[in-house]
Amino acid sequence: MKQEATEVSPTAEERAEMLERIRLRKMARSSHAYVRGSTQQFYEALAALGGDQLPDGPPVWICGDCHVGNLGPVADASGRLRIQIRDLDQTVIGNPAHDLVRLALSLASAARGSNLPGVTTARMLEAIMDGYESAFDHDFDEAASGIEQPASVRFVMRKASKRTWKHLARERIGDTRPNIPLGKRFWRTSADERAAITSLFADHTIARLATMLRSREDDATVEVVDAAYWMKGCSSLGKLRFAVLLSVSSKGSGNGDLCLMDVKEAVPAAAPASPEARMPDDDATRVLEGARSLSPFLGERMRAAHMLERPVFIRELLPQDLKLEIERLSEKEATKAARFLASVVGFAHVRQMDSATRSAWRVELGKNRSKSLDAPSWLWSSVVELLVNHEGEYLEHCRRYAIDTTG
Repeated sequence: MKQEATEVSPTAEERAEMLERIRLRKMARSSHAYVRGSTQQFYEALAALGGDQLPDGPPVWICGDCHVGNLGPVADASGRLRIQIRDLDQTVIGNPAHDLVRLALSLASAARGSNLPGVTTARMLEAIMDGYESAFDHDFDEAASGIEQPASVRFVMRKASKRTWKHLARERIGDTRPNIPLGKRFWRTSADERAAITSLFADHTIARLATMLRSREDDATVEVVDAAYWMKGCSSLGKLRFAVLLSVSSKGSGNGDLCLMDVKEAVPAAAPASPEARMPDDDATRVLEGARSLSPFLGERMRAAHMLERPVFIRELLPQDLKLEIERLSEKEATKAARFLASVVGFAHVRQMDSATRSAWRVELGKNRSKSLDAPSWLWSSVVELLVNHEGEYLEHCRRYAIDTTG
């Protein structure tokens, strides 16, 4: 594996301090960025509101960190494209109301960052409930929901449908040549890490991820071309994360087909699990099972394993896999985005429920609604209190960051 750096790249021992500085800087960029990067604080603040404030939903697999950035276009092994939950690090069998509140807080934070009036936030919460409950009416077929996609979603779907390997390579690794150039995002791996990566993809079960897509031959030879530590994300910074470039060559063929793999450490979830939940003890297997239940397109493309005595999950990055970026919202787009994204979450939850459970959960969702606002009081009060809490924590975070960086 080629390990020539074009600029200074930290060693494995130097990463921790640098990653923590990057994480703190990212979270200081905006209140919305802080909300996205503070899952642990979210659940601590939610618990402080009182456990009886939220409805006691049926135990199903939930995202656990259901903010806007964790939804987006996802392709399946055949190339079909759909908006689904795309990050399942925090997935647990838990209360689906937690995903609703997390999504609502994320959208409300984006609305505040877009200087939209408070009445728009109220309408967004109504739209969230409308979109979520639409999933009960269409036999788990997202395509039949009839909910209009907002402009931001239509744009990213069009973009995703046209993307190729060259787009992915240039975006993710900055080049289409068979190596991962070290620099700002990609750092050198240690000898132990390189050996562990080679061993990981020598396993036929893991190598099969590279041959299952785009009609590659099942008996193709899979070889590691290059690998690098990947500085990516926010809340997961400091954990194992590697970009691995593979060559997939059919017997008798010349040059191999290139593919890019994402190897990510699975960590214990901050999201609370239901007391009666029976989940895998291994965190990577937990993430895999949650993905298969919530986001089938993504789940079928993932595997769980262990590397350097830590649980990891692996998936091939496809050109179509994109993140939704909703940083600025207009009043018109705000309610459309809320309704559509909530419908995606609704389908992910409802497809796991039998008929009796769906009926009971829908009745529960219909409680505590006023005549003036078609959103339950528990959702409105939770979002308002969490917004106040997170704004205060964000400003304190910025104060500490400013002192640390200037002192």
